[in-house]
Amino acid sequence: MGNDAQPRTAARRRRWPVAVGAALSGCTLVAASAAPASAHGAGPGRAAHYVALGDSYTSGPLIPRQVDANCARSDRNYPSIVAEAREVTVFKDVSCSGATTDDMWKSQGTNEPQLEAVRRNTDLVTVQIGGNDMGFGSIIATCARLGSQEPAGDPCRRYYTSSGADQLTVSIVRTAPKVDRVLRAVHARAPHARVLVVGYPDLLPDDGSGCYPSVPFAAKDFPYLRDAEKRLNLMLRLVAEWNHAQYVDTYRPTRGHDMCQAPADRWIEPLQPASPAAPAHPNAKGEEAMARAVLGALDRFTVSPVRPR
Repeated sequence: MGNDAQPRTAARRRRWPVAVGAALSGCTLVAASAAPASAHGAGPGRAAHYVALGDSYTSGPLIPRQVDANCARSDRNYPSIVAEAREVTVFKDVSCSGATTDDMWKSQGTNEPQLEAVRRNTDLVTVQIGGNDMGFGSIIATCARLGSQEPAGDPCRRYYTSSGADQLTVSIVRTAPKVDRVLRAVHARAPHARVLVVGYPDLLPDDGSGCYPSVPFAAKDFPYLRDAEKRLNLMLRLVAEWNHAQYVDTYRPTRGHDMCQAPADRWIEPLQPASPAAPAHPNAKGEEAMARAVLGALDRFTVSPVRPR
C-alpha cells in the first residue's frame, strides 16, 4: 500500500492553494454549516467494519472511561457511541490525542499509524483531523497570553496578521492538501467504504461575544477566532466533497453550548474545565452531540458530485 499516500499529479497539488484560498476569502463563512452533504460508498444501513481516525476531539481525553492512556481515548467518545448505536460488527477506534495528518502514517507512542486500521473490507470510516496541523494548541496558548495583557483589544488578531497576511488562514490553506492526502489514502485502502469527514464543534460564542476572564481571550479576538474555526470547517467540507466523502457539520448542532456557557449548558470545556475533559475540548455531552451529528449523516444518502480532475 506504499502508493496510497502519493499525490496523483503535481498539478492537483498546485490547485489546492488557489481553490481553497478563494473559498476562504471571507464571504463564504456561512457555507461551513449550510452545505449539503455528499456521500461515497454504501448508503444507509448497518456497517460491518467501522474505523475511526482522528485527533483529541475524536479520542475524548479525560472523559470517563479512558481505555487508552497513550492516546487519551475514551470509550464514550463519539465513535464509540456511533458504533454502539449502529450495532457495528467490527469497530476499531484508533483516534489519538495530539494527532496530525502525518500520524496517519506514523506511530504515536505505542500506537501504530492510524491508517493501518483501514482494510479493504472496511465499509465505514470517520475522519476528524486538521486542527493540530494548523497549530490549534499553540494558537489557544498564544491568544490567552496576549488576551490577559490586553483584554479589551484584539492583540491575537494583530499578532497573526502582522505580516500583512492572516497566518491562521494561511495555515488552513496549507492543511487542505494534507487532509486531501489522508482521504485519498483511506479510499485507496478501503475503496468501498463510506467516508465521513467530521468537522469541529462550536468552541466560542457564535455571536462573537466573549467571556473574559473565564476564557482569557481579548474581547475583540473572540469573533476573529470564531471565524478562523469556521474557515477550518469550510476547508474540511471542501476537501471532503473533492474526495467524494461526506462532511458532517458538528458546529451548527453545538451552537449555544460553547466554552463560554454555564457549566450545565456547555459541551466544550474552557481552559479550566469543570467537567472531565481536556481544556478547550468537548466534554461527554459534546461527544454525544457529535455522535448525534454523525448518526444523522449516516441516515442521509446523496449522490456525490463528480470530483474535479
